Amino acid sequence: MNNHPYLRAYMAGISVPTPLLLVALTLFFLARFVYDIPVPMERVIIFPMAIVPNLFGVWNMLHLASRSRTHLPLGIHGAILPFIIGPAGFFLGRCLGFLKTAGHGFSYFGVVYVPYAYVALFSPVALIVYYLVWKYLIGFFNQVAGIAE
Repeated sequence: MNNHPYLRAYMAGISVPTPLLLVALTLFFLARFVYDIPVPMERVIIFPMAIVPNLFGVWNMLHLASRSRTHLPLGIHGAILPFIIGPAGFFLGRCLGFLKTAGHGFSYFGVVYVPYAYVALFSPVALIVYYLVWKYLIGFFNQVAGIAE
């Protein structure tokens, strides 16, 4: 099964974030329309729904293309991804005006205030989660697709 390995890598990569984002969309709908929480859902969810699955797929394709040269384990390769998603999301949020920085934190859509200390505390947690997701979940789908190491 050597036909189209990059297409199979892309499909294996998007297989994890796509269902998780559907769960997130359901939670946003419940928060917005059932509990009347004023979350600007259409602004918050569009960027992750469009970018994150595609980025996971392309990142998995990149791992497939580079693993013979780098010999980087899949989990470590996946743990690098938050270093791209985080700054890109921050930069895009600042440019589009829905992320405002303050002295001790930042405000997201003027509704949620996140202190910088929380970012510092949860960044290692995000790296661990990405490592585990890529090592076990994406690794499983890579095996199913026949492109595992």
